[in-house]
Amino acid sequence: MVWISFYSYFMVWMITVIGSTLAIPDTVMGLTFVAAGVSVPDALSSIAVIKEGYGDMAVSNAIGSNVFDILVCLGLPWFIQTAIIKPGSHVNVISKGLAYSTLSLFSTVVFLILSTHLNGWKLDKRLGIILMLWYLFFITLASLYELNVFGYMNPPECPSTF
Repeated sequence: MVWISFYSYFMVWMITVIGSTLAIPDTVMGLTFVAAGVSVPDALSSIAVIKEGYGDMAVSNAIGSNVFDILVCLGLPWFIQTAIIKPGSHVNVISKGLAYSTLSLFSTVVFLILSTHLNGWKLDKRLGIILMLWYLFFITLASLYELNVFGYMNPPECPSTF
């Protein structure tokens, strides 16, 4: 358990250093590289069960993993901060683009359900390509929100001593 914590911290630290070096905001690095880094093991396990013919298990793995990430991996640190470390405090999220990203994410879920329904509830190569293109569209849009391309949504990052 200790080594998982160490490598998780190390990964976030290195992503922060790389982002700072390339002048890429932490939010964009989190939306892209960190998200991909933590999702690759889930994708590989889904591929493994699909090869064995358990498509339902792969879909359940993807949904369950993301629900766990949102509710536990995001909720638990916030709970610890606001209930144990500083009781009665709150965690500030400074991103006006978060509302737009959330709306985009919701539209992605709707798109997934509709496209799967229109495809006869079958996942095939064509739908996989469409979903990958939709992901690229979503990640591009979310990154543009965080980069203030559509207007001032996020304050500038704190100066770094890297």
